[in-house]
Amino acid sequence: MEKKFLKDFELPQKNPPVESLEKWRKAVGSIILNRRRRFRYGANLDKRSQAASTRQEIRVALMVHKAALRFQDAARPEYKLSKETQQAGFGIEADDLASISRRHDAKGFRIHGGVEGISKKLSTSLQDGIKSSDAPRRQQIYGENKYTEKPPRGFWTFVWEAFQDLTLIILMVCAVVSIGVGVATEGLPKGMYDGVGILISILLVVMVTAVSDYNQSLQFRDLDKEKKKIFVQVTRDGHRQKASIYDLVVGDIVHLSIGDIVPADGVYASGYNLLIDESSLSGESEPVYVNPDRPFLLSGTKVQDGSATMLVTAVGMKTEWGHLMETLSEGGEDETPLQVKLNGVATIIGKIGLVFAVLTFLVLSVRFGVDKMINNEIAHWSSGDAMTLLNYFATAVTIIVVAVPEGLPLAVTLSLAFAMKKLMSDKALVRHLSACETMGSATTICTDKTGTLTTNRMIVDKLWLSGRDKVIRANDVILETTDNVLSILSEVIFLNTAAEVVKDHDGNTSILGQPTETALLKLGMSMKSDFDTFRKQYEIKNVEPFSSVRKNMSVLVALPEGGCRAFCKGASEIVLGMCNRMIDENGHSVDLSSEKVKLITDVINGFASEALRTLCLAFRDMDDGCDEKRIPKEGYTLIGVVGIKDPVREGVKDAVRTCLAAGITVRMVTGDNINTAIAIAKECGILTDGIAIEGPEFRKKSLEEMKEIIPRIQVMARSLPSDKHTLVKNLRMLGEVVAVTGDGTNDAPALHESDIGLAMGIAGTEVAKDSADVIILDDNFSTIVNVARWGRAVYVNIQKFVQFQLTVNIVALLLNFVSACVAGSAPLTAVQLLWVNMIMDTLGALALATEPPNDGLMKRPSVGRNANFISRAMWRNIIGHSIYQFTILIILNFAGKQLLNLSGPDSLTVLNTFIFNTFVFCQVFNEINSREIEKINIFRGLFSNWIFIGIMVATVAFQTIIIEFLGTFASTVPLSWQLWLLSILIGAVSLPLAVVLKCIPVEFRSSRHQHDGYDALPNGPDQV
Repeated sequence: MEKKFLKDFELPQKNPPVESLEKWRKAVGSIILNRRRRFRYGANLDKRSQAASTRQEIRVALMVHKAALRFQDAARPEYKLSKETQQAGFGIEADDLASISRRHDAKGFRIHGGVEGISKKLSTSLQDGIKSSDAPRRQQIYGENKYTEKPPRGFWTFVWEAFQDLTLIILMVCAVVSIGVGVATEGLPKGMYDGVGILISILLVVMVTAVSDYNQSLQFRDLDKEKKKIFVQVTRDGHRQKASIYDLVVGDIVHLSIGDIVPADGVYASGYNLLIDESSLSGESEPVYVNPDRPFLLSGTKVQDGSATMLVTAVGMKTEWGHLMETLSEGGEDETPLQVKLNGVATIIGKIGLVFAVLTFLVLSVRFGVDKMINNEIAHWSSGDAMTLLNYFATAVTIIVVAVPEGLPLAVTLSLAFAMKKLMSDKALVRHLSACETMGSATTICTDKTGTLTTNRMIVDKLWLSGRDKVIRANDVILETTDNVLSILSEVIFLNTAAEVVKDHDGNTSILGQPTETALLKLGMSMKSDFDTFRKQYEIKNVEPFSSVRKNMSVLVALPEGGCRAFCKGASEIVLGMCNRMIDENGHSVDLSSEKVKLITDVINGFASEALRTLCLAFRDMDDGCDEKRIPKEGYTLIGVVGIKDPVREGVKDAVRTCLAAGITVRMVTGDNINTAIAIAKECGILTDGIAIEGPEFRKKSLEEMKEIIPRIQVMARSLPSDKHTLVKNLRMLGEVVAVTGDGTNDAPALHESDIGLAMGIAGTEVAKDSADVIILDDNFSTIVNVARWGRAVYVNIQKFVQFQLTVNIVALLLNFVSACVAGSAPLTAVQLLWVNMIMDTLGALALATEPPNDGLMKRPSVGRNANFISRAMWRNIIGHSIYQFTILIILNFAGKQLLNLSGPDSLTVLNTFIFNTFVFCQVFNEINSREIEKINIFRGLFSNWIFIGIMVATVAFQTIIIEFLGTFASTVPLSWQLWLLSILIGAVSLPLAVVLKCIPVEFRSSRHQHDGYDALPNGPDQV
């Protein structure tokens, strides 16, 4: 049924096409009271179209510039500097410098003396960088590395947007007319009470709405600030250090490595095999090599391979990326599937409410006209009659206000914003709103091992060196090894590394680099070897950085005594396969026999079975000459095997157990040795009754074999990024909702393919983070589980709010409509309905949509990908409570005077006040009931939720003020304590009624679990 009515409101969980976004907008039609507010956090399709045009213009401009510059031989005009630039001590203008990289102007580059000439004109040292004290002066001349953004909206902007509600505008007009007519007929001040009451109610609704929306915007603003915390490595003041990309200035020396996003326009200074993906700007799918002959680097492009340093030549709005980001930032974020679905629910309910409102007005007006005809007054109309009809119209309009649940889609945003803020404090940065929502449906998590399940604090624990018969501890390497072997071991550690040993201003030494590199450098430094001494003796000719595809790193160096030597380190089996010789105990090179290969393989497996990460270290002397463009892939001499210890994180085993209890399968996908992977997987509790498989074996499987084996795979070792992508793709085809972790550049396809991409905040590259939906700031698996917990909480909280709001909707509509048809009047006035609307909309969302997760959420199965959002249990509760409330209130409306023994001239006003009070207390207790849809114990965790308690207290307090002190404006009179008590008791009956309703079975399944994520009715005290 839900799918039939909401077929136009279905949205893919990730990367929805423009057609889907346009389709649901058209389906909503005009049933939106406040379009600005409803679409505030949705995608701006016009701006996105503009951004696409801007991107295309940039691509065309790049191609035109490149083509034009090939034929540009004309002499250039004499170069002139502005006085401001000269006084600052620079020799090139900002616009001229920016155009060199942007236009790939090779001729201009040469005219200014290449990278050395430009660095001199910028007063920059290519070795030591700029002076930090010069940064402000450079920002003044060349600009800041920031793009133009829309200024944040202030509080009064949200007040103005809240006033844009069409029905509120109509009610304000009615209120003004009511004041005018009332004053004319009844005089001051009596004649203005009704109109002023409506105006005060509207002002209250607007202010509460604006405060809520403004707080949401502050939360999103804080999250945006966190998203922008991107750091790069720069050389300043002669030291390599971290700097925010927003602090970069022209003249900075930036270090680039695999997975980085180029943070500004610049030119290549030095490096090896730098491969750049320019598709984000140029649209070219093929990456390009950047080198001294093609030195131009553009902001926003991605480093696919190699490493380099670049000289920054343009920042911020001087770059094409800056102009593109200015437009992209206005495009907004895609709506979440739940937001769109609730927009559909709101549209359907709104149409029903509009029909009821029109019918109510027609019935009241026709009855009024018939009464005048019966009394022969049809030809005589007074201002009092006009006021009566105006009140009827105001009541009908207010019914629309109550009936159209504007708060439904916005409640999702509120709940997501609340969850995202809490997750931020728990070390998870949600980049896309939909991810937080989708994570609650995850059925599989494909996780990396290193740094996610383990601490990523690596140390070399054991070594096998120079053909020895025994393994030695890292601490004993000096005592157990000859000088010849130590010397070559130092070379392979210090020369074949992407890390650096740096000293800060105080002279303290630290290591910048990946944990594996850091562990090896610490070993090298423990051998009393000096990093800088070694590096200065050798000239590095070529470098092939480690990648998840090669699984090794190689370097080619020129030796001080002449000749070249290649060094290689990496995955044990791969590097061992590249060797045909080995070092013996005396440091001499000998043949690598099959017996030695078997011995070394046993050593590798022995290390791996102890959960050690294994690396082989090797070298090759280039006796046949040194080709700087090629590093050999074979013929190496093995130095030894290193076993690196990386302990399992505390709490991971419990987190995995929590996932299994929640019906979430955890699969480890790692590039490590299979024995290491199995040992860690068993320690974490991941490998239970499933299978462990290696990537090469997995790749050989046919599609049918993959489909058969994939559900049983719990560990995949020696995998390539393409294996992870294939696994994720097939899992999704099997109906799984897949979350996948990634940290490398090549993990981007898998992160993009998954339902939820999780990038590592510490070990992850910027390319991986850019492709991810959530960034795990502490790289901890337990944080991933926490994201799933909050995702489930968001889904369930919205279900609670929808159940509560639909109950209020149904009762308010039926009560006023039936009363209008039968009695010719509506018991709830416009002011009262506005207060009810605020209770069920803004306040209800705050109370129910911000409930923190409880442990029970992770003891239930995931919500199915195609499950109905409004479950049978919800319909049972909605219908049951609606029948009770409507029955009580309609009886009071027609027989209340007799039942309550009311008499006197104000008996009708007292009755209507009592009905209004009873209705509100029914909602107060129903809101408490809505905290649990299935479980009986609705008070668990209640007194630790201060937001909920605060809203309940505020609702009751203001209701008391309305009844006792604001009767003149709200059409109420003070009630006796007996009537107050009776109102509360009638509302409180909802509590035992809820227990009875929850005993009615609605899910006909053999399993105790339901599709909506709730347990079936508990049968023990611990489950209640």
